[in-house]
Amino acid sequence: MLLPKGYNWKVARAQLPPARAVWVYLTRTRILLLVAAAGALLLLWRGVSSSASEMQNFYCWGPAKPPMEMTPNEQASWYGHLKTPVIFNNHRPIEVNSSTIQHIDLNPVLSTPEPVKNGERVLILTPLKDAAPYLAKYFELLSELTYPHHLIDLAFLISDTTDNTVSVLADELDRIQSRSDHLPFNSAMIINKDFNFKLSQNVEERHSFEAQGPRRKAMGRARNYLLASALKPEHSWVYWRDVDIVESPKRILEDFMEHDRDIIVPNIWFHRLDKDGKDVEGRFDYNSWVESDKARKLRKTLDPDVVLAEGYKQYQTGREYMAKMGDWRDDPKMEIELDGVGGVSILVKADVHRSGINFPCYAFENQAETEGFAKMAKRAGYEVIGLPNYVVWHIDTAEKGGKA
Repeated sequence: MLLPKGYNWKVARAQLPPARAVWVYLTRTRILLLVAAAGALLLLWRGVSSSASEMQNFYCWGPAKPPMEMTPNEQASWYGHLKTPVIFNNHRPIEVNSSTIQHIDLNPVLSTPEPVKNGERVLILTPLKDAAPYLAKYFELLSELTYPHHLIDLAFLISDTTDNTVSVLADELDRIQSRSDHLPFNSAMIINKDFNFKLSQNVEERHSFEAQGPRRKAMGRARNYLLASALKPEHSWVYWRDVDIVESPKRILEDFMEHDRDIIVPNIWFHRLDKDGKDVEGRFDYNSWVESDKARKLRKTLDPDVVLAEGYKQYQTGREYMAKMGDWRDDPKMEIELDGVGGVSILVKADVHRSGINFPCYAFENQAETEGFAKMAKRAGYEVIGLPNYVVWHIDTAEKGGKA
């Protein structure tokens, strides 16, 4: 540093007051009191500022009264200024590594009017007994279904059969499933279960009134065993289809699904040529009907274990049969509400079955099997719908008597 001319460090140092004089000045009472007062003021200021900040966190807004005594407006004002900290304890995910534990989520499994778009799976169920003569036609019609076959699973239950149903079924399935085109289905299941129910396949005996109660109960058991064995969590729809259908629309699944009903059935007719070669278009299924007051009164007089069978003269129910309604030339989408259904062709939303609606193998409201199924579904609040103008053609059983 440059000093003015004539100055040097010694000259400057000589002009400074001695250290003792400085010490004496600083230790004077006035100076000490001034420093003490300034320090006290600084400490007081910092204390007041900190207390005000802390008090802000505990300041109680609103009136000085318990919350139960506040008016709604006072409570709103009070709660509006609360700042309650929320600490979330987010646990780490649970990893399940045991191969014996399976998780199934049924929430995404829906039955909608747009099943193909949503990739909804269909389970086709067919109970069989002495069915070898009908299987070739059955698979011919099944192969023509337009619903994507990779979304369809097949299941069959064979019971008390005396012919070669098992071998014919296995051969037909192997033929279809071995193809490399679009015909093979997603899967097929064959179930064997005998119920030791012996009834001739002779038409007159099988469709006699006396055989109907035991026969319908046995058929109900067969359907329930088949359903319990084949229904999987991924299925959205269950389609019950008899083996002896000879003609049905290729879009039958899509047509039924578009109605978006819990249970829906078509009308069942059969072709029969008279002596002049004219098709009389016979009406087949008397199990799809609308309940009547006459039948309700009749049921009050019956033993609870009696199973009513429709179309027989022994019990006149006065019910209105869908088989006697409609015409396949009219609007096929027309609906009617039913109280009983036949089993030739039934489309059911899978959740109906999951809810416990099955085929009674006992007298339920004096009905069994498919008619008992409809009664049970109605009791549970599900829709049971028939399409009188949508016709599926059954084989002509050439019955000579018994049915009205």
